Amino acid sequence: MFKLAYRNLNKLVVGLAFFCLFFQVAADLLLPTITADIVNIGIVKHDIPYIWHTGFAMLVISLLGIVGAVCNQLLAATSSQKLGVKLRSFMFRKITRMANGDFEKLGQASLITRTTNDVVQMQNATYSMLRMMVRSPMMLFGASIMAYFKSPRLTLVFLATMPVLALLVVLIMKKSVPLFRKIQALTDQINLVFREGLTGVRVIRAFNQDDFEQKRFKTANSNLTGNAISAYVTTSLMSPAMTLIISASNIAIVWFGAHLIAGNMMPVGNLLSFITYATQMLFAFMQLSMIFVVVPRAQASAQRIQEVLDVKDTINDPKNPRVLQKIIDLSFAHVDFSYSDSSKKVLEDISFQIHAGQTLAIIGGTGSGKTSLINFIPRLFDTSAGQVLLNGIDIRDFLQSDLHRRISFTSQQSFLFQGTVRSNLKYGDPNASDQQMMKALDIAQASHFVEEQGGLDAPVEQGGHNFSGGQIQRLSIARAVVKQADIYIFDDTFSALDFKTDANLRKALAKDKQIQKAIKIIVAQRVSTVADADQILVLESGRISAIGKHAELMQRSAVYKEIVNSQLHKKDSLTQIKGQAYA
Repeated sequence: MFKLAYRNLNKLVVGLAFFCLFFQVAADLLLPTITADIVNIGIVKHDIPYIWHTGFAMLVISLLGIVGAVCNQLLAATSSQKLGVKLRSFMFRKITRMANGDFEKLGQASLITRTTNDVVQMQNATYSMLRMMVRSPMMLFGASIMAYFKSPRLTLVFLATMPVLALLVVLIMKKSVPLFRKIQALTDQINLVFREGLTGVRVIRAFNQDDFEQKRFKTANSNLTGNAISAYVTTSLMSPAMTLIISASNIAIVWFGAHLIAGNMMPVGNLLSFITYATQMLFAFMQLSMIFVVVPRAQASAQRIQEVLDVKDTINDPKNPRVLQKIIDLSFAHVDFSYSDSSKKVLEDISFQIHAGQTLAIIGGTGSGKTSLINFIPRLFDTSAGQVLLNGIDIRDFLQSDLHRRISFTSQQSFLFQGTVRSNLKYGDPNASDQQMMKALDIAQASHFVEEQGGLDAPVEQGGHNFSGGQIQRLSIARAVVKQADIYIFDDTFSALDFKTDANLRKALAKDKQIQKAIKIIVAQRVSTVADADQILVLESGRISAIGKHAELMQRSAVYKEIVNSQLHKKDSLTQIKGQAYA
């Protein structure tokens, strides 16, 4: 925690905060002594001028202490909030650049908790550190010295009090610290359940699982609540216990102090200042013990934050990158792939080549590795073996930014951002004109319903929930088409479209001059979607079963023929497959 804070805090501001804190502590320590002098000299000797003079000095010192306290609090608050800004920025930047495998390992719910709740814990600890973590030891040490000079005999009371206080703190910390650490993991769990309940609300209602989800959330909520109650009840015992010990100490101080005064061994003013120092010492000890509650929780949060920041980037830019020219050729050379936590190969010995102006279609059963294969092209994953080549050069020799600039990718799970149709299309090309965006909507067969909704400024809810599944897919395709790219990848983005819209969309793609020159890669389940492709790659259990045109595969690929027969009647022909959408 301290290393993470030290690296990201402004050292000058922290130094100024401690400097202001020194004035506050110095003022707090001087005031009881001045009070004792007023009693011992001014009141006992009836020296009114001394009282006025010393009182004015007390006022000046008090003002300096107030200024120091205000400045320290302002600097502490500013530093802690800026630390939060930095950590959240670092976390967000790291997460957005994280490889898909690392992202999935940590989990979305946990990453959200780490970026919000854990950062807040670090902010709270930083504020406490700049306010109390330094002030309490300074006050404890300074008040002890000042109290000793006022009455060495009365300091014996503290020798009996401090071990009791220390034992109390140790017992409470031993019980509460594990509970606070567990709170963070339980917060992850409740965020996971709550997020799934929100995003999957339609599925929950469709299957009438409201009661089940309510019980699931209640269980997660109860676990977090019970753990939090136990933690805070345990720590709450500290305050009344400390108050009891402080009160007992004050009684003992007054009792023994009265005997010392009666024996002319200590002035009355010294007793008053000693009581004040005793209270300062004990309250400083109480504040210090409360910090022991904040720090372990912040330490657990800091470890969770550092885990994210320490994730090694598995996909890195080369030290000496090659210049990526216009892509005219894409090839896979004996590509293998397996996830880091699995020995089983997802893809094995994948080899093919596709040129600019051609269309490659990928078809196969569920789990055959279609999406995994195309994820190598924009380097969402790196191959375990083999090479992906662009213009004959390994894809890992190019900067990721250059690579992404020349590839337009539409993922299997279409997603729209909250805003407008215009703002979503500009994700594809920030400089796209209205004319270009309308053209992309026409190609994607989306212009009709977009105009009905209000045109390019039509509102888009989070996730695009104000559109149907097919409309979301068409808007996602339009976002990909508006980008001027060398490779267009459509990962099963036609699945929610009816046959007619599917055929019209593919016909519009084929007519567009920019897309005609590019490499098109289409992942699909429908035979009618892939039948016109220049090459059809048939995947089976992560291996290429066959590759060729539709007519060729119908003759020599049993897997492809089985897929065709499962979707069409035996009497259907190639012409019917291509033209069924227009029937």
